[in-house]
Amino acid sequence: MSTVDRAHQPIPWSEGAWTTPPPTVTEHEGMLRVTAAEGSDAWRLTSYGFVHDTEHALLAPMPDGTAMEVEFDAAFEAQFDQAGVFVRVDATRWVKAGVEFSDGDLQLGAVVTDGMSDWSLAPVSEWLGRRITVRVSRSGNALTVRAGAAGDPLRLVRVIPFAADLDTAAGPFACAPTRAGLTVPFASWRRGPADAELH
Repeated sequence: MSTVDRAHQPIPWSEGAWTTPPPTVTEHEGMLRVTAAEGSDAWRLTSYGFVHDTEHALLAPMPDGTAMEVEFDAAFEAQFDQAGVFVRVDATRWVKAGVEFSDGDLQLGAVVTDGMSDWSLAPVSEWLGRRITVRVSRSGNALTVRAGAAGDPLRLVRVIPFAADLDTAAGPFACAPTRAGLTVPFASWRRGPADAELH
């Protein structure tokens, strides 16, 4: 099983560019505290009919053969509070993977979007209030998403079809679709080689 890979190298917060700048961002002792705007979200069409592209995602290049990993504290309490890793090709092709507070419980999952969004979730109640690690590996024709809490082994979340020739960026993201005042403390952002094995 995968664990947090300390061989991955830190990415300076200053290396990234925001898809939508958050209302407040502060850096202190290596941590980045991101306060999300009320109504911020990423979604395209499926079931709800709307398009939201106001996520706060801090992105840097993610070539084939690499992985992006972020750590953050998940003290979520309002419907759809969320954070994790955002992978973007363009406005209609992107992935967000991480944890989200949905229907009264913390959920682990991913939204995969290629024109329209596809959402998968599984409850992880025991992760609420803990530090979460999310890693997305890009290798060949796939993205592999793994996540874990507070030093536990990372578990496989999803394997996603993804063409190797796409110009892609990725990094930490936060959204607060239903409320103001969500602040997510990001402890680290790292880049390294893609995971060598699926299992």
